[in-house]
Amino acid sequence: MMKVLFVCVGNSCRSQMAEGLAREMGFDASSAGTHPANEVAINAKRFLEGRGIDASNMVPKNVDQFKAEDFDKVISMGCGVHCPVMRIDEDWELEDPVGQAYEVYEATAAEIERRLNLLVAHSSSD
Repeated sequence: MMKVLFVCVGNSCRSQMAEGLAREMGFDASSAGTHPANEVAINAKRFLEGRGIDASNMVPKNVDQFKAEDFDKVISMGCGVHCPVMRIDEDWELEDPVGQAYEVYEATAAEIERRLNLLVAHSSSD
């Protein structure tokens, strides 16, 4: 099981959806932010719960709580996140849906799922 950390700025939208979707797919996934928000975005929780993924205990976490060497992959969600104390293996360069319509969250989640499927395919071919 691949252990993945998803990093963004607020850890309220993209990285939380990536964590939930990745866990659903069998990854050992976590997420964190360089400047964590106070709470997970309502539309991110709404999307995950609509997929049957329990988001009730999800909270934004600081990237300082994690060490890159504990993960197989550290993936930045975008926004030019720079973690001076953490390596970033991939940058998915996804637009931040914060404050936007639910449909934008759905589109972002669809792209996250597409990339997670590529990770699965790539890791199974190694």
